Amino acid sequence: MSSTADPAPAAGRDQFWSVEEHLADILATVRPLDPIELQLPDAQGCVLVEDVTVPVALPPFDNSSMDGYAVRTADLVGATEEFPAVLTVIGDVAAGSGDLPEVGPGQAARIMTGAPLPPGAEAVVPVEWTDGGAGGGAVTSMRPAGPSRDGASGEVRVHRPAEPGAHIRESGSDVRAGDLALEAGTVLGPPQIGLLAAIGRGRVRVHPRPRVVVLSTGSELIQPGEKLGEGQIYDSNSFALTAAARDAGAIAYRVGAVTDDADELRAAIEDQLIRADLVVTTGGVSVGAYDVVKEALSSVGDEDEAGSGIDFRKLAMQPGKPQGFGSIGPEHTPLLALPGNPVSSYVSFELFARPAIRALMGLKDVHRPVVRATLATEGAISSPAGRRQFLRGTYDTEAGTIAPVGGAGSHLVAALAHADALIVVPEETVSVQPGTEVDVVLIG
Repeated sequence: MSSTADPAPAAGRDQFWSVEEHLADILATVRPLDPIELQLPDAQGCVLVEDVTVPVALPPFDNSSMDGYAVRTADLVGATEEFPAVLTVIGDVAAGSGDLPEVGPGQAARIMTGAPLPPGAEAVVPVEWTDGGAGGGAVTSMRPAGPSRDGASGEVRVHRPAEPGAHIRESGSDVRAGDLALEAGTVLGPPQIGLLAAIGRGRVRVHPRPRVVVLSTGSELIQPGEKLGEGQIYDSNSFALTAAARDAGAIAYRVGAVTDDADELRAAIEDQLIRADLVVTTGGVSVGAYDVVKEALSSVGDEDEAGSGIDFRKLAMQPGKPQGFGSIGPEHTPLLALPGNPVSSYVSFELFARPAIRALMGLKDVHRPVVRATLATEGAISSPAGRRQFLRGTYDTEAGTIAPVGGAGSHLVAALAHADALIVVPEETVSVQPGTEVDVVLIG
């Protein structure tokens, strides 16, 4: 897979890319994954690629919505507790019954919730409107069925009249045969999976959830649970970004941190391509002496496709100035190289990797919601000229305000954990006063 967009911004390769230019390049490259047919449990979270119509009505037959008695309405005219209608009980109708008794004048059939309405019946009276066949006053529950019980034979007294259709779920009252059940583009959540099962669909054609491999780099990184040595830090980026990929809808695989060795990193990435629709790396994309991702991938390309490989860029944003994007391997797998500072990597993921994942899924709207909110802060916020700044914040839905959390440092991961939004300060703005309306990206 290679980019179909211009490989450099209009101002030239040595100039800064804008956030829009970089994202447009990514989305021009990434295409929805080819449709496959999946069984319903495996299709959860996937996007339908075809309209699904209803083969049979739902419910497929008239059925009772209550435990009670199936009756003819003419037999209950004028019924009261003092002068109940007395009907002969001709049998039980349970859910799943196939051999149904016919209800004639002066008769009733005991019926359970979900059971098909027997022929001749026009309504169902709840058991609470009757004596339950016990010969006394109103009851609160149906008596157990069985040969030793008298609930399915003998007589029942009904204390209230009923209108035709009362407590009956009519055939097709939910959906009718030929109706559109779900349209192409629908994301299959639990209710949609339930509907498909209810209409008899065991398999559906969908864009599969993309497989995303997340890999962090740095000889200083060790895994949580291990003892820190001098100069070492815990690898948090791979955990955060793997969780973010899953939150976006992907099947995500986390690879433990790779040391600052270009050959080792290149081999690690190539080993992961067999299970990757997208590779996300974090760290090693700046201009330092040990920026291993840049060293390992700058010369990587697809020999059979011009313009492929990984392009490393500077973006007019803070945090997240250094970025890389392109394709790698025989299947032209897209790769996003994100910076290594925790806040930079997470903000970059939200702005670029998450939309790429959503595009691979076949979703029409790939972006986080953006709202306008009033800046709630004691003093003005400063921002570097020419950079679009993304500050962490907490959004108050009721008040319509946004308050910054923590400072602007790209290493302040604790503040990120308490943020549910990103405050956007435009490139041309160097100071934002309290009370100013700003764009807010909702990430919580």
